[in-house]
Amino acid sequence: MKRILVTGGSGFLGSHLCDRLLKDGHEVLCVDNFFTGRRDNVKHLLDNKNFEILRHDITFPLYVEVDEIYNLACPASPVHYQFDPVQTTKTSVMGAINMLGLAKRLKIRIFQASTSEVYGDPEVHPQPESYRGAVNPIGIRACYDEGKRCAETLFFDYNRQHGVDIKVVRIFNTYGPRMHPNDGRVVSNFIVQALKNEDITIYGTGSQTRSFCYCEDLIEGFIRMMGSRKGLTGPINLGNPGEFTILQLAQKVIDMIGSRSRLVFRPLPQDDPMQRKPDITLAKAELGWEPKIQLEEGLKHTINYFDDLLRRQGDIK
Repeated sequence: MKRILVTGGSGFLGSHLCDRLLKDGHEVLCVDNFFTGRRDNVKHLLDNKNFEILRHDITFPLYVEVDEIYNLACPASPVHYQFDPVQTTKTSVMGAINMLGLAKRLKIRIFQASTSEVYGDPEVHPQPESYRGAVNPIGIRACYDEGKRCAETLFFDYNRQHGVDIKVVRIFNTYGPRMHPNDGRVVSNFIVQALKNEDITIYGTGSQTRSFCYCEDLIEGFIRMMGSRKGLTGPINLGNPGEFTILQLAQKVIDMIGSRSRLVFRPLPQDDPMQRKPDITLAKAELGWEPKIQLEEGLKHTINYFDDLLRRQGDIK
């Protein structure tokens, strides 16, 4: 049994990671400032004697005793990270410094949840880890993109300069139960709009592509990366290489729900990438990992979650 710190532990992915770590027999310290994380995501864990929750913002130092750290804390959807862009950058950069400092003091392994956004609007497709990206450093997405890029810099400098044992993954689009219903991400947007029979909003022509990984598959990748051999620092791409246009996703959601929603088109937001697809060759070779859950199966679980949530809230009958 290890005592494991999960920052951002009440968020979408953080809460699923807490579930998995507890299932594997560990003690979990969930840290969150609840800016985007929700207590509802972890309320089923509150009676578990191996689970502890602490309200804390990691832009301030944290002094705890743990055996491993998973650093997931940061708003991850444009709606949320653009709401307070300065705080978003501080969470990525100062949060990384504080968590790396803790790992250095305790001489423990630390995991960084980085993002495919470090590739920007990519000129290479699919994106391998060796690709350095095409990011606008002064655009409206830069608080997240550049914040995460700087966090990677800090992780590798702490590794080289102080010998901190690091594990860095780059997460591609992930979906599943416990996504925030108002996070502006394409899967949650489409499902909520379709369940309410509202117009489904397509930005641009809908020809842009994304690759969608189900949360359960992604968490398996986290666990394998954290448990991998010493010296395997990453970064390693984690995502589903299945590629779909936004229009294909919208139509699939409408068909699966039997919705009366119509498609409406809006201008494409600034710096929105046209293509996003992971090259997971390294994850397959080093971790023996690849996604197992196909889009339709994952969407079914996600639709059921949102249907239940919206009915409980009285948004649909």
